[in-house]
Amino acid sequence: MPFRIALYYAPEPEDPLWQAGCGWLGRDPATDQDLVQPPLPGIGEVTAAPRHYGFHATLKPPMRLVPDISSAALEMAARTLAAALAPFPLPTLAVADLDGFLALCPTAASPPLRAFADAAVAGLDAFRAPPDEAELARRHRADLSTQQARMLTRWGYPDVFDTWRFHMTLTRRLGGAERGAWQAAAEAHFAAALAQPRRVETLALFTQSSAAAPFRLAARLRLGAKGDTAA
Repeated sequence: MPFRIALYYAPEPEDPLWQAGCGWLGRDPATDQDLVQPPLPGIGEVTAAPRHYGFHATLKPPMRLVPDISSAALEMAARTLAAALAPFPLPTLAVADLDGFLALCPTAASPPLRAFADAAVAGLDAFRAPPDEAELARRHRADLSTQQARMLTRWGYPDVFDTWRFHMTLTRRLGGAERGAWQAAAEAHFAAALAQPRRVETLALFTQSSAAAPFRLAARLRLGAKGDTAA
């Protein structure tokens, strides 16, 4: 039984964005193999936190399963949910400053993308064990809005539904003096991959074996089709 499971968006394995993202972070979560990062001083430290989670955008945040519910049951439900959703174009992404973190964010709104995230959060919530008091205390940041606090209480995470923002995290929180240099480096690294159009074709199932273990891509569940493809 995994320690935690999450539902993410992850580019397809043949997509240059997947290769660029995994290379930037220095780890392929499908194989758990370390990768050679761009030759930038300090990149290992700057990317340590997002490397732990793997290159992704969060849909259903990491969760522990309800006791006596198996990960196989969750995967079956996630596969059914994915099969009911049609593939759709992903908006163009760009490197952006997201509350001090650098991330790839959409340059335009996308109702299908929002519906994709909402379906993952609501459709699989019956499998989520409620957060314990320590987790709630950790997530009750001082800067949570009233709406985020309500989301945390109901859904176990503050940034879902109306408070959700699609983002693929690239760095830790950066200070003002260093942010410009890292943003320029990230823009150069991702330029070719971001110039290509792409579609959301799968829902990615990530698992974590223990509290300290990195997340691994366990399966890609194909949208609008029966079955799934192994990661």
